Amino acid sequence: MTVLGIDHVQVAAPPGSDAESRRFYGELLGLEEIPRPATMPNPNGCWFRAGAQELHVGIDDAFRAATKAHPSLVVDDLRALVARLDQAGVPAKPDTAIPEVERCYVHDPFGNRIELRQA
Repeated sequence: MTVLGIDHVQVAAPPGSDAESRRFYGELLGLEEIPRPATMPNPNGCWFRAGAQELHVGIDDAFRAATKAHPSLVVDDLRALVARLDQAGVPAKPDTAIPEVERCYVHDPFGNRIELRQA
């Protein structure tokens, strides 16, 4: 038995946050929103495609931001994305802890940590 890969990651968000999720993950990060199955128990939340994987934003009534755990998204032009985020008031914190890997951290509108790294 072998794990073949990661299908998706999920971040949590507070109730009533779908519009903010769409703005941050869809408009600012440029992820493609994909339909959630109608059979899901909670009609709220958003799903996005991130390359061959997915990122799900799930609604949690007892929401608490993930300030350490995080998904890492690989982007084709980190500098341009950081500039777009900066213009939208989303600051990026550069990180040089891994030699020769250009990356930074941002926080989504709910305080969840997101790593962005250059392809």
